[in-house]
Amino acid sequence: MSPPKKEITGISFIKAPGRNAATDNAEVERTVKEVLAAVRDRGDAAVREFSRKFDGAAPAVLEISRQERLAAVAGLDPQTRADTEFAIERVRAFAQAQRDTILPLEVEMLPGLHLGHRVIPIRRIGAYVPGGRYPLLSAALMTIIPAKVAGCDEVIACLPPRSHPAVIAGCEMSGADRVFRVGGAQAIAAMAFGTESIPAVDKIVGPGNAFVNEAKRQVFGPVGIDQLAGPSEIFVVADATGDAEMIATDLLAQAEHDVRTRVGLITTDRALAEATLAEVSRQLEGLSTADVAGRAWTDYGEIVLCDSEAAMIAYSDFIAAEHLQVHTADPHAMSLKLRDYGSLFIGPLASVVYSDKCCGTNHTLPTMGAARYTGGLWVGSYLKICTHQWLDERGVAAVAPPATRQSAREGLEGHRRAAALRLERMQAAVP
Repeated sequence: MSPPKKEITGISFIKAPGRNAATDNAEVERTVKEVLAAVRDRGDAAVREFSRKFDGAAPAVLEISRQERLAAVAGLDPQTRADTEFAIERVRAFAQAQRDTILPLEVEMLPGLHLGHRVIPIRRIGAYVPGGRYPLLSAALMTIIPAKVAGCDEVIACLPPRSHPAVIAGCEMSGADRVFRVGGAQAIAAMAFGTESIPAVDKIVGPGNAFVNEAKRQVFGPVGIDQLAGPSEIFVVADATGDAEMIATDLLAQAEHDVRTRVGLITTDRALAEATLAEVSRQLEGLSTADVAGRAWTDYGEIVLCDSEAAMIAYSDFIAAEHLQVHTADPHAMSLKLRDYGSLFIGPLASVVYSDKCCGTNHTLPTMGAARYTGGLWVGSYLKICTHQWLDERGVAAVAPPATRQSAREGLEGHRRAAALRLERMQAAVP
């Protein structure tokens, strides 16, 4: 079925998605609720029980020792290690550039009324590093490095017990303080509540499957989370200058993440739309991951033909894609007209794959329309901006009278007294 168009006009589907990405979550919700309750009540024993049930492995010792982590780094082949170090430096450098823009504030708003804020790192972060279909070596970098740049006191990482050694190496090289062999909802529960082995954290970050996502939703409140992330998404906004082969290649690159990946082309050019449809079919024939990418394309892929640039922009903002590529005659000008996306890839040379792996921007991004109200994971996700205020006598003289009057209007006598007390004492002290 096609997604609802709301008030958007001037669009038609060259290929509509076969399924709606919004699926029934009831069974996942029930399972996760049971996992959370068990881990909260029984700690490590429950963690091992669910690890054995869901991951087929329950290590006797949950924590990966520093020696094991260093051995994993030493076991990397030279090129993998060099590429990982390149990616780490790019992610760290961009996170540091972002951190440098987040400054404390102290300003005298009225004579004697001083307001400001401090930038405070969150104390302990829990980074979930997914296992998934493939060993995503960049996943650890994206969640751990910004936390270290932010200045968090401690970063712990949890990853499924059968994770590739290179993923363990990535955690070590990114600066994780502690690493545990625990995956799934049980990892989220352990980080949220704490167990005999795993300390409770203040905020949990990182993507995962439907069970991880639901667990984050259920623990949110006493512990913070970065966002609720669904299956990956990529859309391309293109005009007649678009290259069908390049667009199809990028759509399928993202589609191989998961059978529920949402991929699409939004274009004003029918010839490009039809050429891309044919090109996707052609490329699937020789793609080694076609069993995943092909199913994602069949179920969730779409090609939308728009009768104007305005309709193309409106539909793109309605989708609010996690990754949005701009392939138009003037991509920089077009990018300024778009506002709802997780991360923007301006021009045909900016592939999502570069961000996924090593160019420096974070690949943990909002999905399922959340880009309408939030951005992705970044160094600011690991910081608290906390306000403060202080007043001298001049500030009290300016603020106390209206605060006293407003409290009285609201019938809050205790508020009125607190607002008036300092002013009354100041006035009484005057000879």
